[in-house]
Amino acid sequence: MDQEEAQACTDRCSQCDAVSWGLTDEGKYYCTSCHNVTDRSEEVVSTAVIPNTKINSISRGLKKRSKHEKGWDWCVCEGFQCILYHQAQALEALGVGPELKNEVLHNFWKRYLQKSKQAYCKNPVRPSRRKAKVLEDSLQGSDWGSDLELLSDTTCPFESGTELQSDPQIPKSFPATKGSPKSAYVCSGSVDGVEYSEWKEKGIVKMTVPRTLALCYLSLLWQRETITLSDLLRFVEEDRIPYVNAFQLFPEEMKVYGRDKGIFTTESWPDYEDIYKNMIEVAVFLDLPRFPDISEDCYLHPNTLCMKYLLEVNLPEEMHSLTCQVVKLTGIGEVDFLTFDPIAKMKKTVKYDVQAVAVIVVVLKLLFLLDDKLEWSYSDLAEAYNEEHREEKPQFDFRKWYEVMKRTFDEKRRKWEESRAKYSWKTRRPLYLSHVDKSVAYKRREMVENLQKQFSALIGSTPMVEKKGPSSFQFNWTEEDTDSPCFHGHSLQGLLITKGQSLITKNSLYWLSTQKFCKSYCKHVTTYEESNFSLSYQFILNSFSFLLRIKTSTLHEEVSLLEKKLFEKKYSESKKSSGSKKVRRH
Repeated sequence: MDQEEAQACTDRCSQCDAVSWGLTDEGKYYCTSCHNVTDRSEEVVSTAVIPNTKINSISRGLKKRSKHEKGWDWCVCEGFQCILYHQAQALEALGVGPELKNEVLHNFWKRYLQKSKQAYCKNPVRPSRRKAKVLEDSLQGSDWGSDLELLSDTTCPFESGTELQSDPQIPKSFPATKGSPKSAYVCSGSVDGVEYSEWKEKGIVKMTVPRTLALCYLSLLWQRETITLSDLLRFVEEDRIPYVNAFQLFPEEMKVYGRDKGIFTTESWPDYEDIYKNMIEVAVFLDLPRFPDISEDCYLHPNTLCMKYLLEVNLPEEMHSLTCQVVKLTGIGEVDFLTFDPIAKMKKTVKYDVQAVAVIVVVLKLLFLLDDKLEWSYSDLAEAYNEEHREEKPQFDFRKWYEVMKRTFDEKRRKWEESRAKYSWKTRRPLYLSHVDKSVAYKRREMVENLQKQFSALIGSTPMVEKKGPSSFQFNWTEEDTDSPCFHGHSLQGLLITKGQSLITKNSLYWLSTQKFCKSYCKHVTTYEESNFSLSYQFILNSFSFLLRIKTSTLHEEVSLLEKKLFEKKYSESKKSSGSKKVRRH
């Protein structure tokens, strides 16, 4: 009856434009897609009491609660499975191959369930309130269960560790058992939310929302896809990959309240270092074998990424030959160095994007020294040459590039900070502590939405900005743009000199970013104090760090480690002396 009443409404939702309605306890229509509650209510003509009288709201307390109101009995791992499924779908929409969802992430998730003893093992961890007998009407038979099914009876194709054996007590999809009313579980919507939040077992890595991203990045790395970790986090910021309030994608039957809020909600953007550490932690916990080799023809190889970021930061393409030389001299382009091996003694992977940008910073220091003196004198020479040779290929002018980049990055940062400040952390799907508070939560949410509509009407509607398509590049440099000229085709002629049959940089000095590295027991290898460095170096580090959405200290640390490899002899000599940080290159 309730379903028939809801289907009678054929209007489109003002929020998501869908035609899928349900009825609240007060008899008002709400959209089952975005949970928007409308002012319209079901009009029921009652001739039993007063003829020809319309009742605008009806009492639903005496009626049998619908399937949506009662909800399913579901476990926390099913919630994370739902989030992973939608994240995999979002990655597929961004151009990632379907193998990532159907094979790689599929098997990683099965392996996690086995390692955490939640499924595919002899004695899986079960909540005390979970029914022992599995009913036939599982999620596999529902509308979304077949699409969401990441679990199957197939074994995970990894050599290390035991094979994933399906427990006969666990079906391919978690069952939606019926019976006990959901109001009995007043502490959480899930049957094991309370137990999961208090679950502490040595050696077990509990799944969290940030770790779903770590699992996705592990899958991307296994597939050697053209998405770096910084790209992944940027797509999250752009709402292209579910992360913040991802529980809103749960089916309506999966009620979320109480302890579930602390498990599935997050009110902060994902941090690069946090996801990176989680990725290593999850990979070690899963006991994954060595990942596929990162060879020179792979997107994640530093030679390829250096070219990508040279174009991104509007630097001359001729610098690519210098970055390739730095990669070769430091050995960071070797397959064994680049390939992630969780079971190796050194359980860490390469920050591919940060490393590539660090190479570019080192090359800029090789060319211009970045001491707030030499780069400006070179700029004067380049400006004079370009004035006299207007018809020839222009020489790269560091000062002009600095002015263009500062203006562009300042504008980009301002828009980014505004969008973050305006971001609404409130969910369309109201959260409440217990099922008893459900009606209050929906009423409050409805009141807030009404106030927002009234306020928007008072200040006037703001034009909707069309969302741009996803791209690996954040900037678009063209020769036709006079405000932001393109430096890709500029020459390094004035910065290089011929020595024998090779070209070397005119500048022969270099200063080390870090004189003394921290001890092994420190959590960091070096520290970064802006006041200790030149303004040019500060600008480049700040701009490039913003490009990757990382901390400036992270990039400075990567530059220091790269210099340690490149100038190993000079670095050893500088540690013995207490003089200037500048060293002469031969």
